[in-house]
Amino acid sequence: MDWFSDESDCIAYLKKIRWKNGFTCPSCGSIGNPYRTTRGRLTCPTCEHQTTVTAGTIFHRTRTPLRTWFSAAWYITNQKHGTNALGLQRILGFKSYQTAWAHLHKFRRAMVRPDRERLKGHVEVDETYIGGREEGLIGRKIEKKSIVSVAVEMKEGNALVRVRLRRVLDVSEDSLIPFVCEMVEQGSIVHTDGWSSYSSLSKLGYKHERTILSATGDSAHESMPGVHIVSSLLKRWILGTLHGSIGPQQLDYYLDEYTFRFNRRTSRSRGMLFYRLIEQAVSTAHNPYKSIVGGGKC
Repeated sequence: MDWFSDESDCIAYLKKIRWKNGFTCPSCGSIGNPYRTTRGRLTCPTCEHQTTVTAGTIFHRTRTPLRTWFSAAWYITNQKHGTNALGLQRILGFKSYQTAWAHLHKFRRAMVRPDRERLKGHVEVDETYIGGREEGLIGRKIEKKSIVSVAVEMKEGNALVRVRLRRVLDVSEDSLIPFVCEMVEQGSIVHTDGWSSYSSLSKLGYKHERTILSATGDSAHESMPGVHIVSSLLKRWILGTLHGSIGPQQLDYYLDEYTFRFNRRTSRSRGMLFYRLIEQAVSTAHNPYKSIVGGGKC
């Protein structure tokens, strides 16, 4: 709060992040010094389009002060194991749980960049299941559970580097192969179990390693330690921080938050995490409350 003593400090900070090379008109793309109107809007000198530093971002038309948004971002990035809406409401003094929940979900939508670098090298891929126990169902059969594809970049000594997570509709080839192609760089070694839906990976430019667990006699967490560690930590995080209260329509964005935190778990600079979240927040499109409640990407 000392860094951002008033709204003008917040606006100046957003300007530096959003327009690193100077003001760029969102309408015509020209770069130059904008005119400032009496209402504080920025007017493009070329096409006279008016905009603000928050237009088109997650802060678009917000009635919440930017200082409160920044405080929320700092609190979110400073909690090692994440936070929930109730905790955010308590710390920042939001009048309603709904407001805290909406702010938190808007930040979650900014936690993963669509143009992020793909995993490479040696990558383990598997699926995990989120939800309660379903009686009478075994293997990959489900009724109400959500299926999450997990990809983990590994390095020597079974050390975990980066993860990618996504909810998928089923465990068919049509669901699992697009996940691998989008998340893993071609030429990488992709290690999976013996599930037949992964069999076409070798034809798509990957070095496919298959481990048929029934043939090796090893347990799953011994043969593919990376994906099982990540899956276990993910479920523990959902039960601990979020108290297990995740619906399938919002699961995608909780997975994004977990990915954001896991991939930056070794960062020693909380200020850099705050900067990255704000940087991605001004690059993420505005989502009205109705679309947030609607949820899911699948």
